[in-house]
Amino acid sequence: MAEEAQTTGVVVAAENGSKSSPVVFAAVKPWLVVEAPKANDAVQFYKTAFGAEEVSRVNHPKRKAEHDLPLVLSAELKLGSSSIVVSDLTDDSSAPVKSVVSGSVFCLETEDVEAAVAKAVAAGAVSDGELTEVEGGCCGGRVGRVKDPYGNVWQICAPAKKCDDVAA
Repeated sequence: MAEEAQTTGVVVAAENGSKSSPVVFAAVKPWLVVEAPKANDAVQFYKTAFGAEEVSRVNHPKRKAEHDLPLVLSAELKLGSSSIVVSDLTDDSSAPVKSVVSGSVFCLETEDVEAAVAKAVAAGAVSDGELTEVEGGCCGGRVGRVKDPYGNVWQICAPAKKCDDVAA
């Protein structure tokens, strides 16, 4: 596969030389899924242990009031010049990351989500649901998910809008 480094990311061109425009990724964000409801503790651990800075957080909107802690759908942490995302494991279909038994979840940012999902599926990935619109968290705007042949989930999304408010 032809790859060309650019200042904005990596351009991935089709191996078969097709005339489709290349997909440009701006970032790869590892997504750590922890046993619910331990994502909040994990975020605090990464802050204390590694000096991570919390950039954004989205809690589960349907979590019942009788629970002590809300489930974390996504908490983005800046760690050095990289970012990671932490979330609670949930079976809820509205969650960005559904039950992951094995493998990892990676968040890829690109301006052309549809083309990136299509290219991944053409290469052998399996689409995981429809493209959706998401607000907040590590992704903003269009989001698609694919599962590669090895069990890893790739969440492909438009780059998140930077915000000044950080949830504590």
